[in-house]
Amino acid sequence: MSRRGKKSPGRKAVRLAENRQARFQYQLLEKFEAGIQLLGTEVKSLREGGANIAEAYAEVRNGEMWLVNAHIAEFSHGNRANHQPRRPRKLLMQRRQIDRLGSAVRLKGLTIVPLALYFDPRGRAKLEIALGRGKKLHDKRATEKARDWLRQKARLLRDRG
Repeated sequence: MSRRGKKSPGRKAVRLAENRQARFQYQLLEKFEAGIQLLGTEVKSLREGGANIAEAYAEVRNGEMWLVNAHIAEFSHGNRANHQPRRPRKLLMQRRQIDRLGSAVRLKGLTIVPLALYFDPRGRAKLEIALGRGKKLHDKRATEKARDWLRQKARLLRDRG
């Protein structure tokens, strides 16, 4: 059998960066996985753990999906050919998915939010993105209230049992 099509049993996806505020700021409707086109120094920097997608977003330009405002730190051993930390990066997705996301943003006023950046078991950089609708202030308060109640309930059960 060929090694390419076979997943090794011991390898797992390695999370590099996570947008933890996304679940609080947005109501997430549908999730997608996208490949990301990177330069060599960017991959090396990701392996060192230098990534931040907290302020990033994705957009459709000329029929292509782009990741904007994601910060991948410069590679520590790079030379003058090092990459720009906040350059726009092309996301690799199927045409149907790109068209679907683009129309949802245009027609329904939704946002494409990056959730996590990781290496899949084959060692390729992937970005988990979601279609999200921005929450209003009262929605955020309700989320916080429910989270506090769950925390309090767990504390009561732990103390009692």
